[in-house]
Amino acid sequence: MKKTLMAGVAAFVLSAVSAQAQDLKFPIGEGDFNWASYEEFAAANDLAGEQVTFFGPWLAGEATSIENLIAYFNEATGADVRYTGSDSLEQQIMIDAEAGSAPNITAFPQPGLAAGLAGRGFLSPLGEDMANWVTENYAAGQSWVDLGTYADENGDDKFYGFFFNVNVKSLVWYVPENFEDAGYEVPETMEDLKALTEQIVADGETPWCIGLGSGAATGWPATDWVEDLMLRTQTPDIYDQWVTNEIPFTDERVVAAIEEFGWFARNDDFVAGGTDTVASTDFRDSPKGLFDSPPQCYLHRQASFIPAYFPEGTVVGEDADFFYFPSYAEKDLGNPVLGAGTLLAVTSDSPGTRAFLEFLKTPIAHEIMMAQAGFLTPHKGVNLDVYIDETQKGLGGILLGADTFRFDGSDLMPAAVGQGSFWTGMVDYVGGDSAEDVASEIQASWDAAK
Repeated sequence: MKKTLMAGVAAFVLSAVSAQAQDLKFPIGEGDFNWASYEEFAAANDLAGEQVTFFGPWLAGEATSIENLIAYFNEATGADVRYTGSDSLEQQIMIDAEAGSAPNITAFPQPGLAAGLAGRGFLSPLGEDMANWVTENYAAGQSWVDLGTYADENGDDKFYGFFFNVNVKSLVWYVPENFEDAGYEVPETMEDLKALTEQIVADGETPWCIGLGSGAATGWPATDWVEDLMLRTQTPDIYDQWVTNEIPFTDERVVAAIEEFGWFARNDDFVAGGTDTVASTDFRDSPKGLFDSPPQCYLHRQASFIPAYFPEGTVVGEDADFFYFPSYAEKDLGNPVLGAGTLLAVTSDSPGTRAFLEFLKTPIAHEIMMAQAGFLTPHKGVNLDVYIDETQKGLGGILLGADTFRFDGSDLMPAAVGQGSFWTGMVDYVGGDSAEDVASEIQASWDAAK
């Protein structure tokens, strides 16, 4: 395995694509892009002869999108940024860092790996100016600073991670035609969502399709529910303490969030097929009831990727749509958003590296990505109209409306918990075990992992 990874290092320079020779995807000066921010950056930066290596998890189409972005930086500055992607990034970057041959910039798919490298002195801090910029220019800016702040080798907290491209999980999917036929309106608060759930039952229909099946990963969709409900019933600092186990799973606030999920998932009248089918229904199949005639359900909570499993030919925005998984009006906790995303960190510093990060602060850098598939940004200075389609524009609007953003909690927990006992515990819970018993079992696994 190690030989294979080292071969990947040797191939880095040979296989990396120089975006300098690429044609620019969107002609400068055309369209609704913020070209003024591009021109201003270009006028202030002459980096001829600078080469920057950029390593990330993006392959195929996603790699093409980032290379399209890089082409504008190269055109503006005369620099040569070269991107290479790998599906073994987690292992490779550790080897490169330890060997002293790390790329200039690395895109990390989750904060834990970056935090580990920062603690070993393998990352360069981005500085207070960058942290302040993120606070002021990103929606829920302090959240993004917190997610990118880690302890260095001396235990001192510093800002290392600049988030670039995120996704949204706090969504409920529905079929507009079904809502129109039944006279239902999109709920704006959690109280409204619960009332709608009960109204659908009163009308003789079934409100929710929920499926937790995912092979060896069965149970994970329920962890997203619990995380979203923790953010809607507790302040962000309590969520953070839960994710790090400063407060245990057995804490009454965590148990209450699990039971809130149970309000939806453990009522036979609320779930298509009854609660006995929740754990056995594959998450990829679970939204299909929305599209049956008559509908088997009216609501499905899932992240932004789920349209990939809708019936072929489904047009989001017409045949199906989504709304923000709402917060409780009575709790006054704002509009939290749960999601994930990639963060950029400096793994080998240079002037060109810092200039590239400055470029990523410009609206144009985000807009070029927005006009391509699969990119969302919390940058408040962008023009939402340049998103590639109405779906991405709607998701981007939800992200910009967030007061708080939190990363998928299970991804930040020890693997034995976040990809183990938390999953299985949720299956046991929908199967009838009490929230207290399930929480105790999950906590016991966490204690054993310490």
